[in-house]
Amino acid sequence: MKKLHIKSYGCQMNFYDAGKMADVLRPLGYETSETMDGADLVILNTCHIREKATDKVYSELGKVKMQRQKQENPMLIAVAGCVGQAEGEEIFKRAPYVDMVVGPQSYHTLPEIVSKAARKTGHVIELDFPANEKFDGLPQAEKTSASAFLAVQEGCDKFCTFCVVPYTRGAEYSRPVADIVREATSLVSKGAKELTLLGQNVNAYHGDGWTFGQLIRHLATIDGLERIRYTTSHPRDMEESLITAHAEVPKLMPYLHLPVQSGSDRVLKMMNRKHTIAEYMKTMERVRNARPDIAFSSDFIVGFPGETEADFEGTMNVVREIGYAYAYSFAYSPRPGTPAATFDNQVPEEVKSERLQRLQALILEKQQAFNEAKLGQEMDILIERKGKFAGQMIGKSPWMQSVYLENATHLKGQIVRVKITGAYTNSLSAIIVDSFARVA
Repeated sequence: MKKLHIKSYGCQMNFYDAGKMADVLRPLGYETSETMDGADLVILNTCHIREKATDKVYSELGKVKMQRQKQENPMLIAVAGCVGQAEGEEIFKRAPYVDMVVGPQSYHTLPEIVSKAARKTGHVIELDFPANEKFDGLPQAEKTSASAFLAVQEGCDKFCTFCVVPYTRGAEYSRPVADIVREATSLVSKGAKELTLLGQNVNAYHGDGWTFGQLIRHLATIDGLERIRYTTSHPRDMEESLITAHAEVPKLMPYLHLPVQSGSDRVLKMMNRKHTIAEYMKTMERVRNARPDIAFSSDFIVGFPGETEADFEGTMNVVREIGYAYAYSFAYSPRPGTPAATFDNQVPEEVKSERLQRLQALILEKQQAFNEAKLGQEMDILIERKGKFAGQMIGKSPWMQSVYLENATHLKGQIVRVKITGAYTNSLSAIIVDSFARVA
């Protein structure tokens, strides 16, 4: 067997894609490896959202080159994902030792691309955008874990001025319902108890004329599927059937990641988000009324061009009012080819850094408070993986917290009832209440 190492960066869609790349290359004799030592093929599955992520790719390519030079067997090197799509031939100029560049809509062509590269006939590049062909050409997973990803939508039509996704992932595309149900049923038959539905704007799903809420209700009827999650959503696409699904579908977990990006209407307009803070807050209120125990998370960009201290204080006020259970926050970095990269009034780096520190301190404060509110509660958690210490396992709560259990290795892949005994900034600890795991 040949050794395949895939290193993924960025969003959960990338990690889903990594699994699909491994599946499509398996018939060629490739088996995945956690390390690149001795690898016959290394794929860097990249993210182009932030400037540092792109720089990291070129830094990592240098390490891959060094590994290839010191090993005896030949190694093929590929750059996949959004950096590949965005930079294309530029990658070969900056790193001429790279053999292949493949965009995120072309993974179904990997067997042909790898075969061409192996013949050493020159650089191979594939950057087409046929999303429907991609999903049609990718095989079903041969194995899965208790918690699995399932792509239902890809691409973006929103064109936020800071974002490269519409240019690297293409227009919004929704997979047919039958294809999604077929893959979901297959994943559950292989042991998945929880499915996270993925898309760049997953709640914009409209396959076969269905709403995203209708799709969730249908998937909830699959025997053996215990939990449903989804990410990432856009505030403009929180339609009524999705909100009512949060109230009426027990398998839909009480957690919503709904990025707002800024707490200032002025900045949101410059971002081309096409929603106001009042509209966002009203949506959050409707969801919370539908599911009172729901936890919210969000994304925030600090230091967008022209952001004032008053604009930033609006962001802080949103965090104070919502009380997010978790949030991702970043200092704005201009991405080549996006409108915001050309805007005047770029915020100085030191100002962005200082504001980001203040925002992250507030986010962590709210996150700690949310976790502490779970102390003494009983809940069902899905045991997913081993912890650092002997006998320790890590599960996932309905609200996405990592929950640590001792002496629980025999419970991997099962849903168990626990009582929360410890609350920390990023996790919980618990003891088992029901000594007999509930096997779904």
